[in-house]
Amino acid sequence: MTQTRATPVISTAERPGVGLDGLPRPTEDRVVLLENAVVLLDGATSPTPRERDGGWHSRELAAQFTGPLLGDLAEELAGAIDRLRARHGLVPGDSPSSTVAILRWSTETVDALVLADSPVVVFGPPGGPIPEEGEVVADHRLRDLRGRVAKVTDWRNRPGGFWVAEAAPAAAGMAVRRSWPRDAVSTAVLATDGVSCGVDDYGLFPWREVTRIAFRNGPEAVLDRIRAAEERDRDRTRWRRAKAHDDQAIAVIRFD
Repeated sequence: MTQTRATPVISTAERPGVGLDGLPRPTEDRVVLLENAVVLLDGATSPTPRERDGGWHSRELAAQFTGPLLGDLAEELAGAIDRLRARHGLVPGDSPSSTVAILRWSTETVDALVLADSPVVVFGPPGGPIPEEGEVVADHRLRDLRGRVAKVTDWRNRPGGFWVAEAAPAAAGMAVRRSWPRDAVSTAVLATDGVSCGVDDYGLFPWREVTRIAFRNGPEAVLDRIRAAEERDRDRTRWRRAKAHDDQAIAVIRFD
């Protein structure tokens, strides 16, 4: 007999931030909903205006994910990066880029892939292998590099640096990955750093509380809490950051 499982319930929320100049501009975050996966992208903000900026890259990379993800996740991502590179003539080291977070499910497993600073967090039923506070799948190489080098972009997709979706398909093979039995996962969260900052930098709430807020009031309420905290720190003295408000994107997947 073929085993069947209920389709996960997915809720998302997105909100644009501001540019480095403090002015409103379109979001560079993207959420892609596929038959068996969610893909979350965060385009890297360009320090100088250019036609192909981070928003362009995340939008065009999102367009490469058009059907179910059936193969190895790193290979699926590498293929998307390569198709984008070939279509637009992108050059490694001289192209815009995007972070990537992917959560995929089947009747047997749940798989996660994270490249750069957009984490995936999973929760399981009581008594399962996943800690009650959740298991965070994160790529800290970019965070660890900041403060140690003068220009982090010089260390993009280089050994000893950090890895991101740009124009080199091989970067996908450097992603952080995890897999769990389907029964071990009850809820998952994917977030760009405009959301994860509320947990990791501001200390507003733990990831478990993020799910509770989303369940009670919807994922938009999570974004509200973070924006309200940033409004109280508009001069950015409490929490040092490049922009008053970053783009925000979150996806909450319920398997139970």
